[in-house]
Amino acid sequence: MCLIFLSWRRHPAYPLVVAANRDEFYARPTAPAAYWEDAPGLLAGRDLEGGGTWLGVTRSGRFAALTNYRRGGGQVANAPTRGRLVSDFLTSDSSPADYLEALVEKSPAYNGFNLLVGDAESLYWFSTHGGQPLMLDNGIYAVSNELLDTPWPKVVRGKKIFEDLLEEKHIDPSAIFDLLADRQTAEDAALPDTGIGLARERTLSPIFISSGDYGTRSSSVLLAGADGKVAFHERSHDPGSNTASTLTYDFRIESGREPVY
Repeated sequence: MCLIFLSWRRHPAYPLVVAANRDEFYARPTAPAAYWEDAPGLLAGRDLEGGGTWLGVTRSGRFAALTNYRRGGGQVANAPTRGRLVSDFLTSDSSPADYLEALVEKSPAYNGFNLLVGDAESLYWFSTHGGQPLMLDNGIYAVSNELLDTPWPKVVRGKKIFEDLLEEKHIDPSAIFDLLADRQTAEDAALPDTGIGLARERTLSPIFISSGDYGTRSSSVLLAGADGKVAFHERSHDPGSNTASTLTYDFRIESGREPVY
């Protein structure tokens, strides 16, 4: 997952709204969003190489998502898969704060990442390059492959469009998918320097990425309502045919629980 826009307790009907693109090599095997057989309450896509996921939600109202951190240094080939950090939180009973507190000490073993974890009570962000976990206040946030709200061009531009969409009383998932499909390339002067060269920075600058062997594999829209109803939409992109297919899951947070978020 390489770009996430998130609204936390800012919309009256939808306390949690998430819009996200997963960028990955086209050859990496992936399963689309579904309830996992080995964790029936978990709804997420699945990385069939590493076994984890990039974004998911549970029937009990837990949420987690991850992006890779790009700046500086090479990747450690034998590092543990970062996608497990998402699925491990979603299948645990730990609070977001407790989960991240335990992760801080282990995090240097991983290649760089940003991790968002939340439940009905709180939402946290943690990065291998960002110090201690941060509990997020009510607001609108964005994260790509740097720290939270780092003003990369696609973060700034996409966040403004996302904020405008949240002004509507009823949020239209198709409008959010339009945002996530934006292929505008940033001006060279505005590009960050993360050590990969100008040409690659330019290729990775749109909200929706398309290149020879790497690009946006899927787009996700999560609407978690104050009434406990959750709608999860995932659009998978086929780079070979330039087509997309969309899955939608609707469920209500399990009875006996507080409404989601």
